[in-house]
Amino acid sequence: MRVSISSDQARAEALFKKEARLREGEKAMAEYEADQQRMRENIVRLRALRLARDAAPKQNGPSKEAGELSHGGHLKGRG
Repeated sequence: MRVSISSDQARAEALFKKEARLREGEKAMAEYEADQQRMRENIVRLRALRLARDAAPKQNGPSKEAGELSHGGHLKGRG
């Protein structure tokens, strides 16, 4: 009868470990999904900020566009 007790105990321990792994896996998946959701929300927030910045009128005067004169009196890109 000693053999059946250890066999039952081994089976119970294996079942316990399996259930623990399942719980850990579910917890890890929930953490992963929460991290992904936070990242998506941050991307949306940053995109909205960038679009608002780009849509706002420039308040520092005219910007230097390609073809305007640089400090040396030369066209940009023409050395």
